[in-house]
Amino acid sequence: MLITGASEGIGAACAAAFRRRGARLSLTARSREKLQTVGGPDALITAGDITDAALRRLLIERTRETFGGVDILVNNAGAGLYTPSWQTSMDAARRLFELNFFAALDLIQQAVPLMRERGGGMIVNVSSIAGKVPFPWLTLYCATKYALNALGDGLRMELAGSGIRVLTVCPGHVETGFTAHALEGRPPAAVTGRRWAAITAEACAEAIARGIEREARTIVVPRVGWLLVALARLAPRLLEGPLIRLARSPVREVPQ
Repeated sequence: MLITGASEGIGAACAAAFRRRGARLSLTARSREKLQTVGGPDALITAGDITDAALRRLLIERTRETFGGVDILVNNAGAGLYTPSWQTSMDAARRLFELNFFAALDLIQQAVPLMRERGGGMIVNVSSIAGKVPFPWLTLYCATKYALNALGDGLRMELAGSGIRVLTVCPGHVETGFTAHALEGRPPAAVTGRRWAAITAEACAEAIARGIEREARTIVVPRVGWLLVALARLAPRLLEGPLIRLARSPVREVPQ
């Protein structure tokens, strides 16, 4: 099993959940020290920047050499961006898409041939409820996750009959360092003060494990998040007003 962004948060929780299930782990993130703590002595550690194409090639090659291939790919690495889309620099927007979308796409393109050789596998794309509901304080982040969701849905049809499954994971608010790691900006105070559809990283990882085990297509965790998805689809005008008010609340100051 190959997990990106595995040094903390959902990725680290996934590593722990699957290690308990006996999985052999290939982990990547920037921090070698954190990965070693998360993975333990038996995990394959490849530290570096996942947006670096050379690092991605090395990651796949080392995983193939050590484990004979890739049976499960968990595209978890990602970051947020809170600057309004009409004010965000193109450099920041491109960096966001490189991390949240293109890195995952490249790993998929490298892993699928290995999975086909083995007669099957599972691709897990850790998206967000923001890939189904647009939040105006996270517009470009939402765009990357909408793209990741569409990729997963199309890929599932492309790979039909190959034995390769595709799971899209859409968590609500996960209690991690997501906000602190944002590429730009800070969220409105009213947003950070609310924890609707909140879930721990450990609970999210367990939901992912169960989703893989039952070969699910899409999971929204916690399940109450499906209500927000349904409202966005069936009555978007009812949802837009409250979201606009949340987005216009003052930005929370970061303590010094």
